[in-house]
Amino acid sequence: MKYSIDTYPLYKDEKKFAFVVRAKVRMKEPVDIDILRMAANKAIKRYPYFAKKVEIDETGSYRCMPNDKEVSVLPMGEKTPYLCSEAVNGHLLFLECDGRDIYFNISHTMCGGRGLQPWVMTTVWQYVADKYGIVPNAPSIRKSYEPLLDGEMDEPSLDMLPQEEPIYEYKSKNPKVLIFDYLNGLYNPFVRNNNYRVLTFSQKDVLSFAKGNDASVAAFFLIVVAKALDKLLPAKDAVIGGEIAHNMSANIGLKNAHCDILSHIHIDYTREQLQMEMEKLGTMTRGQIILQTDPSVSCKELRQKLELFEKLDTIPGIKAKRKYMKEHDLSTGKNARHGTYYVNYTGQMDWGDVADYIESYVLIVEGHLMLEVTSAGDKIFVCFMQILNTDKYINAFRDVLNELGISFTSEGPFPKRLPKHQLPGN
Repeated sequence: MKYSIDTYPLYKDEKKFAFVVRAKVRMKEPVDIDILRMAANKAIKRYPYFAKKVEIDETGSYRCMPNDKEVSVLPMGEKTPYLCSEAVNGHLLFLECDGRDIYFNISHTMCGGRGLQPWVMTTVWQYVADKYGIVPNAPSIRKSYEPLLDGEMDEPSLDMLPQEEPIYEYKSKNPKVLIFDYLNGLYNPFVRNNNYRVLTFSQKDVLSFAKGNDASVAAFFLIVVAKALDKLLPAKDAVIGGEIAHNMSANIGLKNAHCDILSHIHIDYTREQLQMEMEKLGTMTRGQIILQTDPSVSCKELRQKLELFEKLDTIPGIKAKRKYMKEHDLSTGKNARHGTYYVNYTGQMDWGDVADYIESYVLIVEGHLMLEVTSAGDKIFVCFMQILNTDKYINAFRDVLNELGISFTSEGPFPKRLPKHQLPGN
């Protein structure tokens, strides 16, 4: 590929959905925006691959270039500014502050939930250190003065991918796709409501239940959503399909890479299977995750993605590249495979003493029946997102949790307020 892997997703279509990740950290005390601004600009020096601006080069292609301007830390306004705009000094990221909440907005072109989390943690660590005049004990958090990890700026290439045949191939059972929900959410102003809710769990409760039913955290929430939809969807919808992203960096020797190196796992549940005992569902779900994260399986999707990016190098002009990406994007193009719902889990990260200053940490993205699962300290957080003004999905989800005896608290709904990109040449 001619450019950084972070560049090619800039050609994605944002007419309907924003390609941005918005992390929300709720502190236990009101945030001092001036201290946060200083902390954010100390922290960004640790992440040069995020301090970028977008230019158009001599071939008429996007290119990410270093940006030495200050990272914008803004009070929450009536309108959320665009990434890459003058309001955020051309950056592909910026922060907002509102009471106890810090919002980290970053282009999904550069990373996903796993990739942005170290930057978020560094910034919060620095903020706590500066505000309270302490050195929080958090060995796993990368400090603003520490060097890059080995391979942190490395990117995948076709020649590093395994060549063997996949040991497994997902055969779709044609799960229900909530196409009418999406159409209503896009075009019907009476039901459109791009919102999220935050559910908080004891980590001990979730881990104990998952372990006792041969599941993992990700498998547990995949099953709960499927069982919730089993309560709502008509019997003619024979299959309910879950989808989850897998960061495969470690599979190809890039365990410290910041960029999105994702494959997608699909788990189709028949309505009969959803009546099975939780332990059998746990075994089935965890088994599918293990199979589909095998490098011989997951690398096939990455190969297709890198081949798509190489093809974009041969297409002249931004408009033509955007058209080709819209048609061939693996996640939204004409050959994309869709589930009924999505659950992503970034995994457990050790916040150390910084967790004592945080009330919650969630990831907000585009999507309908999209769950982003995160953790901090002894808590697990679920951001439950949808695009419709309805309570039926969240109520069914909460009903299943109650039936399983899982305690939680719930807040929301809140508006997503996701920004989009303001790219040159558009």
